[in-house]
Amino acid sequence: MTLHNQQLRPYPLGAHYEAGKLRFSLVSREESCGVVLYDRSTGKFIQKIPFTKADKIGDVYCKYVDGFDRQKIAYLFYENDRELPDERAKMFLGRHQFGKERKLVAMLAAFPETDFDWEDDVRPRIPYEECICYCMHVRGFTRHTSSKVVQRGTFRGVMEKIPYLKETGITTVELQPAYEFLEIPDLEEIKQSLPYPITDEDLKEFGGRKLNYWGYKKGFYYAPKAAYAASEDAISEYKEMVKAFHANGMEVVMQFYFPKEVPAGEISEVLRFWLLEYHIDGFHLMGDHIPVNLLAQDPLFADTKLWYYSFDTDYLYGNRTPAFRNLASYNDDYLYAMRKFLKGDENMLETIQFHMRHVPKNSGRIHYLTNYYGFTLMDMVSYDRKHNEENGEENRDGNDYNCSWNCGAEGTTRKKKILDLRRRQIKNAMLLLMFTQSTPLIFMGDEFGNTQKGNNNPYCQDNATTWLNWNDLDKNADIYEFWKMLLRMRKEHPILRPTQELRVMDYIACGYPDLSYHGQNAWRPQTEGYNRHIGMMFCGKYAKSDEKEDDFFYLALNMHWEPHMLALPKLPKGLKWELLCVSGGLQDALFINKSQMEERAEGTELVNDFGRRIPGRSVAAFISVVDDSQAKAENGKRKARKDRT
Repeated sequence: MTLHNQQLRPYPLGAHYEAGKLRFSLVSREESCGVVLYDRSTGKFIQKIPFTKADKIGDVYCKYVDGFDRQKIAYLFYENDRELPDERAKMFLGRHQFGKERKLVAMLAAFPETDFDWEDDVRPRIPYEECICYCMHVRGFTRHTSSKVVQRGTFRGVMEKIPYLKETGITTVELQPAYEFLEIPDLEEIKQSLPYPITDEDLKEFGGRKLNYWGYKKGFYYAPKAAYAASEDAISEYKEMVKAFHANGMEVVMQFYFPKEVPAGEISEVLRFWLLEYHIDGFHLMGDHIPVNLLAQDPLFADTKLWYYSFDTDYLYGNRTPAFRNLASYNDDYLYAMRKFLKGDENMLETIQFHMRHVPKNSGRIHYLTNYYGFTLMDMVSYDRKHNEENGEENRDGNDYNCSWNCGAEGTTRKKKILDLRRRQIKNAMLLLMFTQSTPLIFMGDEFGNTQKGNNNPYCQDNATTWLNWNDLDKNADIYEFWKMLLRMRKEHPILRPTQELRVMDYIACGYPDLSYHGQNAWRPQTEGYNRHIGMMFCGKYAKSDEKEDDFFYLALNMHWEPHMLALPKLPKGLKWELLCVSGGLQDALFINKSQMEERAEGTELVNDFGRRIPGRSVAAFISVVDDSQAKAENGKRKARKDRT
């Protein structure tokens, strides 16, 4: 039974169950349109229900339907003689296999169960200065057999790896599109999207039907991707994953790609839905027509992370300071600048000084050297050119401008000298990331040297090219341990992750600026265009760790292929410099904590020599420690004075 125009409430669009009735709402400019009901268990046709003029407000049709059990029916909309799925459906029937072709007319939508016990779930709301972000593809993260998870390539597979992510130091996981989308475009979808008519025979030869592994296309934004679920209940599985992350004090940020044809109002509606229904912690907004100012001013998102290319915080806040910094810029400026410096380009010192200290006012900044596009960290130091031949586009796809350097050989090599240099460059990159004072992000597997064999645009590769090979975790254990050490260091020392940009000034009159730069002589950086080396000192007096003043840090950067002299400034009385870690050069040292440094007899000797002469293509980090020799000398002097009196 249908009920016409009962105080029509056309929004939200789609299908909803309200007060014992089903409400269907559709935007259409066609006179002949409506909804088709099917049996949920058998897929058999039940009834075709047309919309009438009485059901229409503007271009929105709305009809209430009574007499059907919502748990026993499925539905499609129709226009004229064409059936089409509900773009706002919360779920689609069936357990779809990833990469298998689907027809739009077979995407029967259904009404999901509404019961889910969130228990005491709380979103962590982690400040940007405490975040370590990790971009991942849900399927690629655990699909490889080496992942050793039970449910490979699924939301549950990600859940199985939460202990690993915690050990790795990750606080915030960024998911590539995990909402429903067609991996292989439907022929009808292509036909409707083209600006010119095309025959069905020509459609079969159409070149745009390649697998879309990433999912950056218009999607069905209200439904989690069924092919990423281990069961037929993708909704509960996704919620269980988010709940598990929250229970471990971690966040989930979702990527959403919106092409220009998606209305601004719908974008707001989609984000609100995922925030309220799935307890999502943030959104990375992708597309050129995003209403960012509208979203940034929405009070519902005041404590939800919003990432976009940039935000005009002066316009949004004026002189006001937000209670929670939820906005963050997310762009490639840092990537290109730091890659150029890493491979030894000229005229980069002033640029890298800015990028390593920059923290925007009233917002965050996500900085990264790698992402899902472009080279992985291992490939960035192994390839000069992209190698996308497997994509079937004669290597014409993907970015030609990668700012990478292969360290002397293109791709795979057995030369130990080149392999050692690549490892050193990876550790150099990690040190740059961790000493940069905004929010670091890496792409999955970069922490242990994952490779995509030089493919910088594997958008259509659902295979070992994009599946994370966990065997590399053992193969490159030294890289992984180095990464974890740096994360522990950053977590323990707030001077390395300030809430505001360091001023390069002594504004508390302690005798040291919060951040200072040095060259061959202390306090005198050599920033001429031909130089590629500089020292950076962070003064811990401007931050507290466990209610004590933090330590001093000195980062010695030398991206030249020749060694250079760098002076370490004199520390306050009673302190001395100790080598914390070095990416390479004199040795590939790795000190996990101060006690281990004290156990190493040659540690101090290394500082006295290494602190002045930095080998080529190396980064060294030093930390201030108590100078026992000075303390003993002072005690001796005091004892001598006492004896004389």
